[in-house]
Amino acid sequence: MHAITVTEAGGPEQLQWSEVDTPTPAAGEVLVKTIASGVNRADLLQRQGHYPPPKGISEVMGLEATGTVVELGPGVTGISEGDEVVCLLAGGGYAEYFVVPQGQCLALPKGVDAVTAAGIVEVAATVVSNMDHVGLKPGETFLVHGGAGGIGTFAIQYAKALGCKVITTAGNERKLEHCRQMGADLAIDYHDDWVAAVKEATAGDDFPHKGVDVILDVMGAKYLEMNVDVLAIGGRQVTIGLQGGRKGTLDFGKLLNKRATVTATSLRFRPLEQKAEICQRVAEVVWPMIADGRIKTSPETRIPLPEARRAHEQLDGGDNVGKIILVAP
Repeated sequence: MHAITVTEAGGPEQLQWSEVDTPTPAAGEVLVKTIASGVNRADLLQRQGHYPPPKGISEVMGLEATGTVVELGPGVTGISEGDEVVCLLAGGGYAEYFVVPQGQCLALPKGVDAVTAAGIVEVAATVVSNMDHVGLKPGETFLVHGGAGGIGTFAIQYAKALGCKVITTAGNERKLEHCRQMGADLAIDYHDDWVAAVKEATAGDDFPHKGVDVILDVMGAKYLEMNVDVLAIGGRQVTIGLQGGRKGTLDFGKLLNKRATVTATSLRFRPLEQKAEICQRVAEVVWPMIADGRIKTSPETRIPLPEARRAHEQLDGGDNVGKIILVAP
């Protein structure tokens, strides 16, 4: 088979369409012939050498993909050869075939084609598991940074579907308008003083109280102090990305006075049983929201899998809106 390989850590030019061995499914795994694979910012970090896969996992990038089951490993039940599945992966999706634990395979959401579905499961699993983790509740105020990306587009809609007020940040008017169309109550250009804008907005009658109850943060260190500044009493921040750096400073006095929580999680390195539970949660909660229109799929750019370099260049460029999906030959 062929897969996207990385000659050495670096830029998109390091991505190559190479011939590699086809993987063999182990006990509890299935072999899937790829239809499409979603592109995530974590893939860019892996390409740069900053986010290696867990031990024993394929070095090939790709955290989500759809395909057709072609072989069952020992002990697999409930899945048949020929089934179309959407899969949460720890790696391996940028290839013509991949192996995946049975518990991380889901039937495609109703009404969504297999290519589009390849860009849903990783963002859905990330957002749902983290909102469960911090206990986002109806009527609360929710802030997500990077609202025009895959995570942001989904998170805005998911929080609105739960009955929350939603604030987001993005980098230009085209992206801000996309966030509004997805349901954001307030979309702020992060080049401006977004902290002041959040404080002013949440002090008004349109929001339940002063400050933000839950923040889904992809920035890490750069926004740490600013995020805590806009948290409400009892607010919770969960960090899932480090686009703004790894090491920051924090005024624990402010955190203490607000009785607030700052936490961080990673989906890729969780135990298999936890990933299976998260996938089941996505099927139970998110798939019905997609079926009845409460959550719409992201705008998408489809690029042939052998041209993954172009996909990474587009995501690296900063102007992308929605999801980039690699389509297998």
